Amino acid sequence: MDRDSILAIVIGQVREVVPDLEAQPISGGDAMADLGINSIERSEIVMNTLEALGLDLPMVQTHGPRNLGELADLLHAKLKRT
Repeated sequence: MDRDSILAIVIGQVREVVPDLEAQPISGGDAMADLGINSIERSEIVMNTLEALGLDLPMVQTHGPRNLGELADLLHAKLKRT
């Protein structure tokens, strides 16, 4: 799976977990905090994305990315190693 497909999954999870963002344009450069996503919603988005990708990672390994694109990059790199 390529990075853009992973980003699409992440953005889809953002829209599913936070329905208020359904009509808002979201890109890889957007940070969850800037979108108004709280820490509980962030955890749910990441867990749902990991499940969709079939990845089993400790949540602590997903705390570094500063925006959705960096999260997609991180998950893409982890997928390539499995």
